[in-house]
Amino acid sequence: MEVERELSKDFDIFIQNGTIVDGSGDKQFRADVVIRDGRIKDINTNLDVEAKVIIDADGLVVSPGFIDVHSHSDTTLPFDNHLESTIRQGITSSVVGSCGLSLAPVKEERIGLLKQEFEIFTPPGTTLDITWRSFHEYLQEIERKRISSNIITHVGFGAIRIAGGPAYEDRAPTTDEFEEMRAYVSEAMDAGAFGMSTGLIYPPQVYASTEEIIEVAKVVGQYGGLYFSHIRGEGATVLKAVQEVIDIVEASGCIGGQIAHHKIAGKPFWGMSKETLNLIARANAKGISITCDQYPYDRGATSLISLLPPWVHEGGVSELLKRISDTDNQAKIREYIEQRKDWENMVEEAGWDRIFVSSVKTQKWKDVEGLSIAEIKDIRRYPDEYAVLFEIIFDDNAEVMMTMESMGEEDIERIMKSKFTMIGTDGAGISPTGILSYGKPHPRHYGTYPRILGRYAREKGLLSLENAVYKMTGFPAKRLGLEDRGLLAKGNWADIVIFNPDTIIDSATFLEPHKFPIGIHHVIVNGTLVVTEDTQLDVFPGQVLKRKKAIGPLTI
Repeated sequence: MEVERELSKDFDIFIQNGTIVDGSGDKQFRADVVIRDGRIKDINTNLDVEAKVIIDADGLVVSPGFIDVHSHSDTTLPFDNHLESTIRQGITSSVVGSCGLSLAPVKEERIGLLKQEFEIFTPPGTTLDITWRSFHEYLQEIERKRISSNIITHVGFGAIRIAGGPAYEDRAPTTDEFEEMRAYVSEAMDAGAFGMSTGLIYPPQVYASTEEIIEVAKVVGQYGGLYFSHIRGEGATVLKAVQEVIDIVEASGCIGGQIAHHKIAGKPFWGMSKETLNLIARANAKGISITCDQYPYDRGATSLISLLPPWVHEGGVSELLKRISDTDNQAKIREYIEQRKDWENMVEEAGWDRIFVSSVKTQKWKDVEGLSIAEIKDIRRYPDEYAVLFEIIFDDNAEVMMTMESMGEEDIERIMKSKFTMIGTDGAGISPTGILSYGKPHPRHYGTYPRILGRYAREKGLLSLENAVYKMTGFPAKRLGLEDRGLLAKGNWADIVIFNPDTIIDSATFLEPHKFPIGIHHVIVNGTLVVTEDTQLDVFPGQVLKRKKAIGPLTI
């Protein structure tokens, strides 16, 4: 575990005496690894070389860097390029632009609407400065600011609808709007996006029909790109929502589809993962490539305004705030939540006692972070939970985050074991100190990968170590068409994690989330040591990875 530094040697890094888990799913073996000019130059036994940095990995696993196939680190990069919580859990590449949320493209006259989409993610007291307009300019800005790990992008359907379509209007696009939306997608794919994502419970995307999405996704299909989706429902309508992804991929010609953070939300629906996974299996058997990702927790997380019915969001945040301040609308919202079943009703899925406020922007509500809406109602003596909901949203300008305890362990484990499942955080690069240390965010930001390796692979034996690492590395690399990453192989880029398989575990909890995991010893990005023991070095070797050609078919 010692790191020696010398001034001038033949290779950049020599990792010796390690146990290699190469990301393919194959059996582990013992070997040394040498790195030069960002790439793996050799993997062999008993190598006798000299290097500038020598790492003794005796007793440790050497694996490919983890690929976070579902990330929101693009929301934090404008404020801090270190990505501490992700790099410290071994993530060397993050896929951003998830859930239909991307920071490009930008239409000048609608820039305010796009900013509203991201204000909930901005740290207190800060504003988001959008200086780019095209997707190409956006990627250039990320490269200019430098990053600690690699970034892979999707273009978000929400940004597309805001820039070129009906935005927050609950209607279909006109012929001219369709043409403009498709042009924005084409520009993003030309710039290097790997595909398009949707978040179909979120305005303005919730107003889009399946047919609208197919028409826009056909452009992605022409480029051989992927369709990623936070599906339209994860509880009562989950089967219909999974089928919608399959239908969109088949009709659009996209090379494949990815179901984001697959889960079954709501106790009445637990067990339905048997049917959703069967749907996915049948689609693959027909030649429609569908995969999914997962984080290993029984709570989800999103904005508190997601509890409100879709009609409340029409026109954007400013109109939402006007509506919830009106007593007649408050009564309509209450009735809709309690009686309507045709939307993603998170109050029904979780219940007020399992919906927790995780971060706020105002001091008035700071002391309720980590508490459920039901607890807040009792402590502050509100007449009911709706009164809490309306007031906290209004006071905080709709910029409130929540977690919801809605998943069952049986579904979590069944989905995790599926051969169609890879791992993603649904989190972002944040920090225990500084501007990104606010609130009580979901612990997935810090602990997703160590939790899989520690709790589910080592302690529960649900996955072998080799299969767990494959779901974090080789599998997502194949899904994304990354031919020289995701595997420890000669000539591949040296994205590497060195961890202790006997101690690796997550430390972050819902009440104390800003805690780094245990057992990650070294992280290497593009041949540069970024994390060594408990220290992140002030280096930024990350790259914006761009799709250079059509992504090939994936056989599972």
